[in-house]
Formats: sequence, structure tokens, C-alpha cells
Amino acid sequence: MPTGLSAATYARRRRQLMRQVGDDGIVIVPSAPERIRSRDTHYPYRPDSDLWYLTGFAEPHAVLVLIPGRAHAESILFCRERDPEREGWDGARVGPEDAVHVLGFDDAYPIDDLDEILPGLLEGRTRVHYHLGRDTEFDLKLIGWLNRARTHGRRDRQSPNEFIELGHLLDEMRLFKSAEELRVMQRAVDISIEAHQAAMRAARPGIAEYELQAELERVFRRSDAVPAYGSIVGAGANACVLHYIDNGAKSGKNDLILIDAGAEYRGYASDITRTFPVNGRFSAEQRALHDLVGAAQRAALAQAQPGRPWSAMHEAAIETLTDGLLSLGLLKGTLKQHLKDDSHKRFTRHKTGHWLGLDVHDVGEYRIDGESRVLEQGMAFTVEPGLYVGPDDRSVAAKWRGIGIRTEDDVVMTANGHRILSDALVRDADAIEAFMAEAL
Repeated sequence: MPTGLSAATYARRRRQLMRQVGDDGIVIVPSAPERIRSRDTHYPYRPDSDLWYLTGFAEPHAVLVLIPGRAHAESILFCRERDPEREGWDGARVGPEDAVHVLGFDDAYPIDDLDEILPGLLEGRTRVHYHLGRDTEFDLKLIGWLNRARTHGRRDRQSPNEFIELGHLLDEMRLFKSAEELRVMQRAVDISIEAHQAAMRAARPGIAEYELQAELERVFRRSDAVPAYGSIVGAGANACVLHYIDNGAKSGKNDLILIDAGAEYRGYASDITRTFPVNGRFSAEQRALHDLVGAAQRAALAQAQPGRPWSAMHEAAIETLTDGLLSLGLLKGTLKQHLKDDSHKRFTRHKTGHWLGLDVHDVGEYRIDGESRVLEQGMAFTVEPGLYVGPDDRSVAAKWRGIGIRTEDDVVMTANGHRILSDALVRDADAIEAFMAEAL
């Protein structure tokens, strides 16, 4: 799996993390386990995001160990040895030798030697930075190695007495994207834009959701990308199911189609949603709600400024949506009342965005010391207001029922504001209708 980033970038990240850990700590990052799909077949392997961020190494059965201040080698990778027989079945391996010469590790050992070597590496360290509880099997092994280090280690050298959650340091590093990362993320977004355009061009009354999914994912694979998550293609009332992935229904002639789909390219995710009429023309009610979601997104984006709280985007979107629902008659009462008691939530069912990066819902705190964190240059996230009127909601007129709309774009903070990575994909109702008319 090509990385899209340079070996020097991964080495720089490792050095940065080790500076924060300090000379009395040790970092241990195991690879993601392989997962059985059925009997003796596996799900496609996806590297652990933290290991990928620090190494660009995509193989299973590997462990990264960082030992700040160690004279012999600070950065060590344990990985599978070269094996021509197994490589004939499963594909090429990097092997310990190329892990050093090609990938830039200080040292590398066969993964089969981990049990023998790691206890010695733990000696002289007071803290282990590790994701305790993420992989129970590896947790037990690590505790065993730690006990051996305490029991059999040199008397003049202490052993770790504290586990520190690795995410305390690494999540903050991952939250801020470099220019190099953003180039890869932009490529993921560009592939997704092309895929959404292909689906819009293919749309016609009666088309099945899975046919549109096929259009999306054909573009992903043709562009050397994979889906970043299960593609959501919801026709009609299925658009009201937030994580709808069955994608098995056929569209009605007047349905809206909600597509929430993004490519993962070189490990980095995109996440884009558009809602469009399968017949190319919005009805009056569909347009009214679609325009309202668009207004909410613009209100949220107006708050995407350096120094503004993360929560300000959601608050602006919700106020806009709630006010619009009152104007359209789907809510009764006052704006103040609905914002206070959250009664709008039966239509506005999720937050307005999330961090984006190696994970589609990427790492990073949203609150610090109980307060919403402020937006800073390099943060990447989605802005995705939505409205969902259940098909059985008798509190509203029948003409509104079964309409689900979400508009989602990928955004990065700049020094002076923000940049919409997915801005090239048509967004408002007029532009969507014009694009679909050209496709006929």
C-alpha cells in the first residue's frame, strides 16, 4: 500500500512524539489484527491509523517501539521476515532489512523475536505510552513482558510503573494536518467529487440504490482508492436513516437520493454528502428543506474562523435550522423555547461535523477543560447539517414526511479562515438541477 508521504515525514513524526514522551518513557504501537470474514477468508486488511501515521507500514503482525534517548536505536520495528513461500500466497513483505534501509527505522527485528527482546527494552523506563484496552490479547502479552522485566531485569535498572494513554500525545499531533497531508486529503476529496458526479449523472427514476453505489465505488477503485466507510445511498424515506447501508431499494420517480460516501486514499479519508432529486427536479417541499440545510451550512461555515469555538458552528447551524422549521410550520412555538428544550432534535438528529483525517471520524478532543476548543490552522473537519422528517411523523403535514436531507463538505482551517476541500461539487438546488440537466 503506497503511503503518499515521504519516509522523512514518518521519521520526523516519530522524533516529535519521542521529544514529548521524554527519556524515561517508551512507546509501543502494535499493528491492527487481521479479521476473519467467514471461515478462512479475511476482511481486507486496513492498517492501524496510529501505526500508519508513525511509520507508513501497512502489514499486519508488526509492532513499533520508540525508546527516546536510547543510544543504540530509538526507533525499532518488529515485523514479519521475508518468506518466499508465504509471499507466493499473500504478497510481498518488507522484512526487517528493508524496514531499516528503505523505511528509515533505526533497527528492525523479526516479529517472532518480540517475546525475547521487548522485556529488555522496557528496563530503565518508568512509563509505557500505549493504547491499553484496545487489543485485549496484546494487553495480556504486554503485561507479561512487563512482569518479566520487573522479575528478571537488572537490579540497578527500574521498570515501568505507569501506563499512559498514547492518545494524550498522538491524537493532538494527528489533529493538525501538514501541507503534505492536505495534498493527500485533497486527492481523496477530488476522487470523491468525481464519484458523486458519476452517481448524479447515472440517476434516473427507478434506479436501485446499489446501482448508484456501484457508480461511486467504481470511481474509487479506478482511482486507486477504497471506500472510507460503508457508502450510504438512501432513496426516499431511506434518507432519514442516518447510517443506512443496506442500499437495496429502488428509487421512486419523485424521490430524493441522499448519498454519503467518501474515498480513502493512501490512508486518508474524505466524507461528502449530497442530496438530489432522482428525476433532476426538486419539488417545492424538497427545495424548501434543501435550501434550509444549505443556509444552515453557510451559517456554520461563517463561524469557521481561527479562534472561534468548535461548538459555534453547530450552534449557528441549529439556530438556522430551527428558525427555518418554525417559518415552514414544521415546528410551533418560539425559537428560544426550541433551542432551550432541544425539541428541534426530532428533525435535527446529529452534530454538525467531526474531525477528519486518517479516520473518517478522526481523533482529537472537542472540549478542553470543559470548554469547547477553539479552531486553529491545520484542523480538518466536516460541516454537515441535516434535516430528517420521519415517514410516519403525524405531527407534520403529509407533504413533508419522508424527506431526509444532508449536505456535507470537507473543510480545513487556514491562517485567516477556512478552505472547503470539496467546494468543486455542486451544492445548492439550482446548481444540482443544472448539473443533472447537463447529464441527460
